[in-house]
Amino acid sequence: MLPSEYIPLVQRSVSSQFREFGVFDAEITALLRAVLEECENIPVGETGARAYVASKLLDAAAHGQLSTDALKAAGSKALDPPTMWP
Repeated sequence: MLPSEYIPLVQRSVSSQFREFGVFDAEITALLRAVLEECENIPVGETGARAYVASKLLDAAAHGQLSTDALKAAGSKALDPPTMWP
């Protein structure tokens, strides 16, 4: 486990790596898959919904949100129904 002062450096490194090459390393990819599998209310057969949530997880990770909690929040937010009222 990295000391907390190194986490922002790693996050910047990973997000810049994604912007430069368009890919994440195996560790981040495994984390994204694990978070996607943990997202509740997505039946395996609902490929459109799974793809939408996966895209939101990728977007969050590309912007440096790499903690499990941040990714879970992004997945949960993607599953929230849209609302007309702020």
